Amino acid sequence: MKISSATDIGLARSENQDIVRVDELYDNVLAVICDGMGGERSGEKASKIAIDAIFSKFIGKYQPTFDSDSIKSLLISAINEANSQVYNSSREDYKDYGMGTTCVAAFVTKSKVYISSVGDSRAYIMGKDGLKQITNDHTYARMLFERGDIVEEEIKSHPNRNMLTKAVGVEKSITPDYFEIDHEEGFKLMLCSDGLSGYCSSEEMFQILNDNDVDKAAEELIKLAISKGGRDNITLAIIAD
Repeated sequence: MKISSATDIGLARSENQDIVRVDELYDNVLAVICDGMGGERSGEKASKIAIDAIFSKFIGKYQPTFDSDSIKSLLISAINEANSQVYNSSREDYKDYGMGTTCVAAFVTKSKVYISSVGDSRAYIMGKDGLKQITNDHTYARMLFERGDIVEEEIKSHPNRNMLTKAVGVEKSITPDYFEIDHEEGFKLMLCSDGLSGYCSSEEMFQILNDNDVDKAAEELIKLAISKGGRDNITLAIIAD
């Protein structure tokens, strides 16, 4: 598998609270993006605690003999471990109270993609006919749409489009979303923070992913988000067949 990742502070933020990590594990790939939130440096701290906890738990427990149910259980429990660690840390120092982070984690094998997510960092899978969003955004605007209070076209312009309804570390316990899909030959999987997906359309991202190898695509996607204002940290990971 081909792997690339990139992160950029963007044009408007004083620090980068996004973290991305991608590691190979027994010919498989584990990729995680966390987009932190919190005052001062608390968002960055939350991201780091969460990503370290996920990798430590997953790599420490994973066995090559695991079936799909075992991988699902481990991926979800790794995010729950991250939630506990961020939550407990936020209560040790009043300056960190309320800190949290989004999380999208993917484990990619030769035939399947296992994904778990909390917040609005996304996973997309690219096929021959376009880019499909796999994850659901845990935002207030999305909740209003699912309730029928607004139409889908209103989500992007809603004043609370970036307000999270769920994040790692804010509550004592959490229920991450989970997705499992078979991937086709020639697939590309992309994880990203909302610094990319919030500024670039699926069609624009698909074009770049379709026209470039993974390293060039990562570079061009960062450039695209910056050209559209770059008002947030921009982070992504690409895994391709």
